[in-house]
Amino acid sequence: MPVTNRLKNQHLLWRAGFGPMAENTAMLDKTNHKKLWDLLLTTSSRPPEKINAANNLMDGLVKGVQDLAQMDRLSKEQKQAIQKQSREDLKSLNLRWLDEMINSGAQFREKMSFFWHGHFACRVVNIYYQQQLLDTIRSNAFEKFGDLLRNVSKNPAMLQFLNNQQNKKQHPNENFAREVMELFTMGRGNYTEDDVKEAARAFTGWGFNLQGEFVFRPFQHDEGTKNFLGKTGNFNGDDIIDILLEQKQTALCITKKIYRYFVNEKTDDVKISWLANRFYESDYDIKKLMTDIFTSDWFYEEKNIGIKIKSPIELIAGIRRLLPMELQNSNGQLLFQRALGQILFYPPNVAGWPGGKSWIDSSTLMLRLRIPQIMTANEAINIQPKSDDDTMMGQMMSNKMTAQVNNAFAAKTGITTVDWNTVIAIFESVPKADLLAAITAAVLQSSSKINVALLTKYLTNDSRENYIKSALICLMSTPEYQLC
Repeated sequence: MPVTNRLKNQHLLWRAGFGPMAENTAMLDKTNHKKLWDLLLTTSSRPPEKINAANNLMDGLVKGVQDLAQMDRLSKEQKQAIQKQSREDLKSLNLRWLDEMINSGAQFREKMSFFWHGHFACRVVNIYYQQQLLDTIRSNAFEKFGDLLRNVSKNPAMLQFLNNQQNKKQHPNENFAREVMELFTMGRGNYTEDDVKEAARAFTGWGFNLQGEFVFRPFQHDEGTKNFLGKTGNFNGDDIIDILLEQKQTALCITKKIYRYFVNEKTDDVKISWLANRFYESDYDIKKLMTDIFTSDWFYEEKNIGIKIKSPIELIAGIRRLLPMELQNSNGQLLFQRALGQILFYPPNVAGWPGGKSWIDSSTLMLRLRIPQIMTANEAINIQPKSDDDTMMGQMMSNKMTAQVNNAFAAKTGITTVDWNTVIAIFESVPKADLLAAITAAVLQSSSKINVALLTKYLTNDSRENYIKSALICLMSTPEYQLC
């Protein structure tokens, strides 16, 4: 597959954002990919507005409780009401952030935030702490990694999730210290168990109050001398973070993870070493690291294009960006997240979502291939596969399963309206004979060859408009569309 200018631009938009948006797709043939990168930086440069999803009931419940002691005195029913409302508000936070990923012009900021959301995986029910953590990540998404690390480490959500509220002198809890090294900075195998123990002592006294403010409690802090990564001193938590940032291994570990996420899971040690050195020398400037990646010639090589399996969030956001739609009720998207294995704010564990091939199994693939049709089911378009599944490349679901998913989604979303006029306008200057090729180029990143003769059997030819609609939905329902 030749790496056309359009393909380069779509590659950048999928990796540095959530895919092309219908309004701008037609311009991708002529736009220079380095200028597009500059545009992505510009549109993401303004500080983000905080997403506040907590409702008035939750505000009232929590604002009436001024400290942890008062929380303990609440009745069982009051505590249950707070937890129940917090879970509902987390769903709202989920959908509002997903909406930002789909509609925001700050695509690079939201994509980097999505990456860090998995890197700093955190699962707590408290809506205020989760909002605060998301705001911290979005505000620091491509600034200095040291600032991001320090701010996340002092966030109540992370301190609660990793049990540092219970980390006290003479009774240290090692969870937080271990994950800061293993997952957030140096990676496993680059420190000893003694380093974990000494770091845990340094983090004693780090906690938070009920209002979600970081609190250092000196009477709970171990003031003794610690030996950490070859250094000795009366270290506190900030000192430990400083020492971790001094380690070139931290720059290498973060760079390697970013390379695997944004470039290719098959790593290139030479390129990663070069990137990591520059990252370290720039004082961990995330924007400079990403610029090194997205402006390099090797990023746009064919071997790096169309080889990453879209996460469920990327899949949903990408479909909705290319097919702009209004959902009467957006809750159906939570159903997709749950069924496909990625619910925002609910990572499976402290390591986050493993990604890659773990996204795909026999059941999730079948649902993935049906999502474009399910989401546009209210439209006039009606694609009916023949009874012989072999002719549909194994994409059929059982009638019972299809009906269950369609009915569940319809019940949770109500009426879905696709702005087909904007989508069809992408191809207004394309001759009929070239339409399928143009639509394929706009939809797919994979170099795999689509069976055109087979695909044509399922296209609607009664009008140009329905031909474009059916071609888009059919192509988005292929295994190739799962890749970016």
